[in-house]
Amino acid sequence: MKNRSRAGRRGLFAVCCPAWLLAAVSLAVLPVSAAQADGRKDETGTAAQLYAQAAVLMDADNGRILLEKNGDEVLPMASTTKIMTCILTLEQGDTEEIAAVSAYAAGQPRVRLGARKGEYYQIGDLLYSLMLESHNDAAVIIAEHFGSKWAGLSQDCSAHSSQESQKAVLAFVQRMNEKARLIGCTDTSFVTPNGLDATLTLEKGGQTREVAHSTTAADLARIMSYCVTASPEREQFLTITRQPSYSYESRRQETGGGFSAGGRTVSCINHNAFLEMMEGALSGKTGFTGKAGYCYVGALERDGKTFAVALLACGWPNNKTWKWHDARLLMEYGLENYEFREIGQKRELTPVPVENGQSAQVELVCGEKPPGLLLSEHDTVEVKWELPGGLTAPVEKGQPVGKELFYVNGELYASLAVTAAKDVEAIDFPYCLRSVLAAAFL
Repeated sequence: MKNRSRAGRRGLFAVCCPAWLLAAVSLAVLPVSAAQADGRKDETGTAAQLYAQAAVLMDADNGRILLEKNGDEVLPMASTTKIMTCILTLEQGDTEEIAAVSAYAAGQPRVRLGARKGEYYQIGDLLYSLMLESHNDAAVIIAEHFGSKWAGLSQDCSAHSSQESQKAVLAFVQRMNEKARLIGCTDTSFVTPNGLDATLTLEKGGQTREVAHSTTAADLARIMSYCVTASPEREQFLTITRQPSYSYESRRQETGGGFSAGGRTVSCINHNAFLEMMEGALSGKTGFTGKAGYCYVGALERDGKTFAVALLACGWPNNKTWKWHDARLLMEYGLENYEFREIGQKRELTPVPVENGQSAQVELVCGEKPPGLLLSEHDTVEVKWELPGGLTAPVEKGQPVGKELFYVNGELYASLAVTAAKDVEAIDFPYCLRSVLAAAFL
């Protein structure tokens, strides 16, 4: 089996999420919800062996759920939130910028780097604090810094009132939610950038409702899949989240407005033990709050297969290692039970008649075959065609006239457009005149 390139996988995932542009071959791959995951995939009872209250194993290349346990149950996700904080910062921010610390950011609860009001830090350094040590104040410093720009507030966050700080952070959180929707998440609500349990009161049409910081295992796996396969900043994301350790210094403001290193030193250790547990481990993030319990989201690539795993409510204190048990169990299940297979079928399409056309018929073409798919021995693939009995002129080359539909376990997985191979103009007076003259001189 050939390994697929990183670039190829990135392209595959991009056509699998509903909010992203379809590929030029008009291939539409539909996301599979946890509720649609085929129960036959768990004939060995793997889901029953999981400690987590909610769990998903996902094919990270296309967002297809391979195994799930309560995958659509909405639950808090603790610091696994920070993968979105990180990827949003990498994509929409500048890691070279220097952020000032506000009183609000400095007051965040543990785990924290201990930033003090008025200190300065480079954003790139804070991302290591965020992902390796899970520092809650680092998340807020980042969010407030960029949120201030987006909310039109002062860039000197150290001078912010508590209300201004919160407004800036919420502006950042709003973009986190927008990004989640673009990725294809339908049941995720970010309220904080660090994952601390919180609720937000929203008002619309004179009515209010409470929104809790929460997601589903399916959505969380979808975010991680995006981070490691499709994001334009995936390489930087992987560099940060796989770094074993990292040290940096706070910045000092110099006369004239510049900044230099030489402040206090912060040391970070990567607490994602899964990176050393399995060959091919790509990335991951742990999380814990009293409400969320232990959570984990991670990714692994081996033998041309890329998986994402999400675990929510995977035990509470004294059960800290359960998430590693569940992560390994799901990854091993994917590696042992799924192989990459081509699902396209070559078929010669019969030309179809064209009514009132200057040509009596037109040939049909189907775009490139869909990408292959990780399938188990229990999976079934069915291909159906929707083809026209005839067309009416004018017909344009490339005009969609039918579909090739791919079903996996009875669920529509992909749709490939069937198009006209050439232009066929409608019969008109000049055409009739040319025909008469041609016949007359035969």
